[in-house]
Amino acid sequence: MKPNMGSTDKIIRIILAIVIVGLFLTHVISGTLGIILLVLAGIFVLTSFISFCPLYLPFGISTCKKEK
Repeated sequence: MKPNMGSTDKIIRIILAIVIVGLFLTHVISGTLGIILLVLAGIFVLTSFISFCPLYLPFGISTCKKEK
């Protein structure tokens, strides 16, 4: 897997994951929606750590800086 996520993309995903978990723990979101968003937050964190987003691949998107 070739990395296709830049540092800004990773930071945004981690911040969104933290916000989702915070909203879930404070019971602002709950039930089925809360569980779905927690799974999404987990995916955000996982893809941030491995620097690869499978959804970018079919569209040819890469937020990594180009190497010269």
